[in-house]
Amino acid sequence: MNDSPGLPGLEHKYVRLAEEMVVTDGTVISGYASLFDKRDQGGDVVLPGAYGKSLKALAGKGGRVKMLWQHDPAQPIGIWDEVREDNRGLYVKGRLLAEVEKGREAAALIAAGAIDGLSIGYRTVRAEKDGKGQRLLSELELWEVSLVTFPMLPDARVGAKGNAPDGLLRALARAFDEAREALAGQGPAV
Repeated sequence: MNDSPGLPGLEHKYVRLAEEMVVTDGTVISGYASLFDKRDQGGDVVLPGAYGKSLKALAGKGGRVKMLWQHDPAQPIGIWDEVREDNRGLYVKGRLLAEVEKGREAAALIAAGAIDGLSIGYRTVRAEKDGKGQRLLSELELWEVSLVTFPMLPDARVGAKGNAPDGLLRALARAFDEAREALAGQGPAV
């Protein structure tokens, strides 16, 4: 739990997924951004139904949960096409935008295994402490789901190889290397 530098009072809940987050075609991501009834490193437990009211209100206004890079509101990297609760947690499915530099970088980092976490940005509406010192989160106002380096739920993992074509990922990595060299004034390596 920490405040977002861009959005005062916004808390974050990080998760590495128990089963693999799937990345297909190099850009489509699907998996769970939050798992119910799992205690995280901050002592918080998200309860089933915690997102329902927020998701309904957001849909009613024609809004969307944002896909950000490392919780930075200045760095949207894609679109969450589907965000819903089920009996396991908060399921998300969306697309990294290859037209956005950070979207391309995120795809490469996920494919390489350097990024393996998701994190929600939210405001707590209702919560209470239990006898074990845990904060039970029963209603949350969900703002965003970010791809992150360090998740807060250590027993969950993201494996991100998916079905992305190897040739595409190698070409993407080569393009990044050439761009870095060109920016450094070295030109592409031969």
